[in-house]
Amino acid sequence: MISTGLRRSALGACRGRAGGPISRLRNLAPSTAVTQHEWRGVSCRHPLESRRWISVYGYTQAKALIYSRYGEPKDVLQLHKHSISAPHGTQVNLRLLAAPLNPADVNQIQGVYPSRPPFETSLGTQTPCAVAGNEGAFEVISTGSNVTNIKKGDWVVMKQTGQGTWRTHAQMDESQLIKIEDKEGLTPLQVSTVSVNPVTAYRMIKDFCDWDWMRTGEEWLIQNGANSGVGRAAIQLAREWGIKTLNVVRERKTPEETENLKQELRDLGATAVVTEAELLSGEFKNLVHELTRKGREPIRLALNCVGGKSATALAKTLAPGSHLVTYGAMSKQPVALPSGLLIFKNLAFNGFWVSKWGDKNPQLKENTINDVLQLTRAGKFKDIPVEELKWRWNSEGAELLAGVQETLSGFRSGKGLLRYEAED
Repeated sequence: MISTGLRRSALGACRGRAGGPISRLRNLAPSTAVTQHEWRGVSCRHPLESRRWISVYGYTQAKALIYSRYGEPKDVLQLHKHSISAPHGTQVNLRLLAAPLNPADVNQIQGVYPSRPPFETSLGTQTPCAVAGNEGAFEVISTGSNVTNIKKGDWVVMKQTGQGTWRTHAQMDESQLIKIEDKEGLTPLQVSTVSVNPVTAYRMIKDFCDWDWMRTGEEWLIQNGANSGVGRAAIQLAREWGIKTLNVVRERKTPEETENLKQELRDLGATAVVTEAELLSGEFKNLVHELTRKGREPIRLALNCVGGKSATALAKTLAPGSHLVTYGAMSKQPVALPSGLLIFKNLAFNGFWVSKWGDKNPQLKENTINDVLQLTRAGKFKDIPVEELKWRWNSEGAELLAGVQETLSGFRSGKGLLRYEAED
């Protein structure tokens, strides 16, 4: 049966000659709801399979990258097409602007991440599934009658992780969304990547060290993974707050590439940049002594996303009573600490997981996002490098899956980003 909505959409979009896709469809799918007279002599400007239909009843066609079991993205992700009804009550219908491909998203698909979204059949699948992705920017395309704070055209981000962002369209309750109060001067890239990495950097710097603001410019933080999204955010926030940064990066393939990366971070505001090899060398202690004016400028905070020997080396630079905060484990090696750091330096070692923190502190998360976006509008917080994967309505599932799998590769020029190019 061809619905009245489809019939009206097809007839409104089609004109002209006989023998086109519509007349061929008549022979494949006869229906008493569509008369022979209506189909005769009608052809379509675009193939039916390439068009998105919005029926007279307000249903919108959507696509999502879903998984119903854990494994490598290329093996378990599927591109699923489904319909979204018109919103009612406090529901909001959304269209994707952009969604980053974060390593944590891939770990979630692999089943090795602590947080796992529930598998459900709400998208009309026979097997329960989850929509991949935790972060993204969406535009509001329609709202239910009881929505009070969001209107058509607004930009929003997800209030919590696990809501599924790798989809062209979504329907959410207003309570699940954070409205971007002022989108002027912002891009989809900036909004889509604000709620994880910048928030992680912001909260670790603010919450784990009691900075002496009377000594602005005389205290340091040290971090590994400094060219990551969190690392770049930490450099820029620390610069704004008068904190010096000592940043560690992995060596690139050539000395020239390594130096270019160092200069890129210095341009963001990094005080000093060294390689992992330099960090682990016998000369590093002397370098730190020089940078900190023979210790008169203490290193008060260490941010660790690598683990292993790198984390140990960071901890050794800290002043007594300081903190090392671990938020990742890229080396997959445990954090090993000499007992003397605990006994004689009284160092504190903490972990930080932005997903859990955001779930417990939704209003503070929203305030943090707004602070970062204010810096962005003022030109004080630069975009991260990205490798865009354009998602069009006709994009093949294999193309999208290959882009997701690529996030697991080694050195990359930027973070993977799904950029939806809407045709509706």
